[in-house]
Amino acid sequence: MREGLFIKKNIEKWKQYQYRKANDPDEMANQFTELVNDLGYAKTFYPHSKVTTYLNGLASRIYLGIYKNKKERISRIWRFWSTELPLIVRKHHRELTIAFGIFLLFSIFAAFSAANDNSFVAGILGDDYVEMTQDNIAKGDPFGVYKDEQAFMMFVRIALNNIRVAFLTFIGGLLLSIGTSWFLLVNGVMVGAFQYYFFAKGLGWASVLVIWIHGTLEISAIVISGAAGLILGNSILFPGTKTRLNSLKLGAKDGIKVMLGIVPMLLLAALLEGFVTRHTEMPKLLSISILTVSFVFVCWYFGWYPIQVEKRQGIKKEEVKS
Repeated sequence: MREGLFIKKNIEKWKQYQYRKANDPDEMANQFTELVNDLGYAKTFYPHSKVTTYLNGLASRIYLGIYKNKKERISRIWRFWSTELPLIVRKHHRELTIAFGIFLLFSIFAAFSAANDNSFVAGILGDDYVEMTQDNIAKGDPFGVYKDEQAFMMFVRIALNNIRVAFLTFIGGLLLSIGTSWFLLVNGVMVGAFQYYFFAKGLGWASVLVIWIHGTLEISAIVISGAAGLILGNSILFPGTKTRLNSLKLGAKDGIKVMLGIVPMLLLAALLEGFVTRHTEMPKLLSISILTVSFVFVCWYFGWYPIQVEKRQGIKKEEVKS
C-alpha cells in the first residue's frame, strides 16, 4: 500500500485518538493496540517517513496514559486501605462499640442460660449437632466435625455462608437497626452456647485453641458487619440536619465501604477453617500464634490505627491552615 493511501485510510482514526482522550481503560488499551499495529506497518514500509514518527509519538502518549491510570488505580486501592477505610471506622467507633456490646451481652446470657438449663444448648445448636459432637468426644476426637469435608469444598461453603450472614446483618440495618441487632443477638447466643458446651465438657481451653483459629477473624467480621448495619440504620433514625434520603445515602456509602473491608477477613477465616482448623493435633504454640496475630490485627486495624490516622489527618489540616 502506498504511503498516501495508508494515511488517507487511517487519518481520521488517528485524529480521533489524538484529540479525543479516552477515559475508559479498555478503550485506551484498544487504541494503543491499533496504533502499535499501524506503527509496525509504517516502520516496515515507511521507516523514514514523518507518519512513522507521528505514530510513534501518538502511541507513546497513549502508553503513558495507560501507565498513569494503572498507577492511579494502585494508589487509589492503597489509599482506601491505609486512609479512607480507617477514617470511616474511626468515624463510627461508637457503632462498632455498640455492635460488640450487643454480641458480647447475648453471648454471656447464652452461657448463663446453658449453665442453668441442660436443654438450652440443644435448643440453640440443634439435637443433631449436639449428638454428633458427643459421639466425636466419645471417639476421642471432639473437633472431628472440621475433618468431615474436603478442605477446598469446606472453604468455599463456609466463605459463601459467612459472607451471606455478614451482608444480611448489614442489610438488616434498613429495618431501623432492628434487623442488625437481631442478627447480632442470634450469633452472640450461638457462640455463647457453643463455647459453654465445650467448657462444660472439660474441653474449654482445647476448644479455644482449635475453634478460635478461624473464629477470631470470623466473629470479628460479623461484629463489624453489625456496626455497618447500625451505621445504615442510624442514618435513617438520626439524619441530623440532612434530609433523611441524603443521610441514608451517606450511611449506605460508609456501610458498604466497611463491608468491603471485612470481605478479606471472611475469606481468610474460611481458608483457616477449611485448611488449618482441621489439624487439631497441631502444636499449641502454633495455634496460640495464629490466634494472637489475628486478635492483634483486628484490635490494631479497627481500633488503634484509625485513631492514629485521624490524628495525622488533623495535623495535616492544621499545617495547611497555618
